[in-house]
Amino acid sequence: MPDSDQPDLFGDDPAPQRAAAGQPLAARMRPRTLAEVVGQEHLLAPESLLPRLVAQNVFGSLIFYGPPGTGKTSIAEAIARETKSRFVRVNAVMSGVAELREVLAVARRRAGTATAGPAAATILFIDELHRFNKSQQDLLLPDVEEGVVRLIGATTHNPGFYVNPPLLSRSHLFRLEPLAPAAVAAVLRRALTDPARGLGTRRHAADDRLLLALAVLCDGDLRRALNALEVIALSLPEAAPITDQELQLFARERRIRYDADEDEHYDTISAFIKSCRGSDPDAAMYWLAKMLAGGEDPRFIARRLVILASEDVGLADPLALPLAVAAHHACDFIGLPEAELTLAHATLYIACAPKSNSATLALGEAHRALKESPVQSVPLALRDKSGAASKQAGHGQGYRYSHDYPENISGQNYLEKALTLYTPKNAGHEARIAERLARWHELKAGMKPAKSGG
Repeated sequence: MPDSDQPDLFGDDPAPQRAAAGQPLAARMRPRTLAEVVGQEHLLAPESLLPRLVAQNVFGSLIFYGPPGTGKTSIAEAIARETKSRFVRVNAVMSGVAELREVLAVARRRAGTATAGPAAATILFIDELHRFNKSQQDLLLPDVEEGVVRLIGATTHNPGFYVNPPLLSRSHLFRLEPLAPAAVAAVLRRALTDPARGLGTRRHAADDRLLLALAVLCDGDLRRALNALEVIALSLPEAAPITDQELQLFARERRIRYDADEDEHYDTISAFIKSCRGSDPDAAMYWLAKMLAGGEDPRFIARRLVILASEDVGLADPLALPLAVAAHHACDFIGLPEAELTLAHATLYIACAPKSNSATLALGEAHRALKESPVQSVPLALRDKSGAASKQAGHGQGYRYSHDYPENISGQNYLEKALTLYTPKNAGHEARIAERLARWHELKAGMKPAKSGG
């Protein structure tokens, strides 16, 4: 637990330097200044907002969000070094209210000393900020508002969903992007040759092509790439070259970054839905494969296919819905891995089917009519005539039995005030529906209207 007797992370205490040799490569290679941070040029270019705030030491609370291994912690530590601030790190997974209260109490005591100055300023870095509940986040507010601590939060989640609005409104948000493979490969080269912080003393050689391939496999996650390089290097004798064989062994164990029920889950299913809707079977299959490789529940995917079948295919291909429902049932009684084939079958069918959202639009128009206009009464001719009271009230009188008329068109009005809610589209099967409705409209127009009440 941090306390007032703990040496500052970036002070003169030699312990951090002594421990460096036993640290993982990713920790040893962590940037020490903002200038050393690779990638994130949209945030760290010299004229950008963040470097200017840090250079003048006038920043308030900051929240960095983005995928793992993109530099959130590195930037926070570099800011503390460059501003000579006291740096206290808290992990939201392992820390509770008691520890948080103690950290804030120490920060208040330091801020209240007569010698308070830049060195007394406390940067409170909270890793995985989204893991703090509402009461823990609220606990931070008074000290953040008074400047007792300058909060730097790091999260892989969208802060808009996980950070309390009052805390969010008091913070600058900065989104970090996955690192480009070339940027990751450059750091891997430096780690391989640096004798002080990297693996230089082991004298391993590796082609630029191989380092770039390793960077690609790590999906823009620099920490993961450095950890992989360290594992590969330590598995070899000193001075042995790193070859394609070692890279293939790593690739075999590669894991897709996919956080079920979190941001990656929502972003990927969104891409899948939009690819199906946009009639791109290749993209739809790619996102399907990513979800399955990431451990997504196949029944969740099947449910989305059922929704797509009505929302986006609709009457343009009426077979899409029963096929999607069948796929959902199949996922239940077949299970993985065989159910992957069923999901692929349904995905390709829906992606390649003609599209119509007329059912979605018609339902929306019906809801709008109910909301914006007086609710229409059921015409007398259409009302249920069961029971003596209903018959006495004239329910059902004047009803025209549709099967007694050509093509079932009786000329009956089924609303007191006619509405046009459904407009068929000229796609697939629905084009024939449009022709049929036009013909029925002509038949009805040529018939004698039903009497009032019918």
